[in-house]
Amino acid sequence: MYALIEFKGKQYKAEPGALLKVDRIAAAVGTTLDIDSVLLIAGETLRVGTPYVPGTKVSAVVQAHEKDRKIIVFKYKPKKDYRRKQGHRQPYSVLKIGDILGGS
Repeated sequence: MYALIEFKGKQYKAEPGALLKVDRIAAAVGTTLDIDSVLLIAGETLRVGTPYVPGTKVSAVVQAHEKDRKIIVFKYKPKKDYRRKQGHRQPYSVLKIGDILGGS
């Protein structure tokens, strides 16, 4: 069984026990979240929402807050002595999916 959820403007495939990398959220590690915006549930039957499936939610626990690998942004213009180097590390949170409630 799995569910497609919408969380912070992005869509994720949530299976029980799976780990999801989502944009950083302001919640402490160990906090339980209930995500109500379930778009689809697939199990023995397929239930598709319009846009959300009523009476369902996905519970998730915040496992960690981390930073992604470094991205180097390098701009230059040839023959003009113009060079700019900038680095970026995107912060993210790791969610562990618990139960999919109301998905029978």
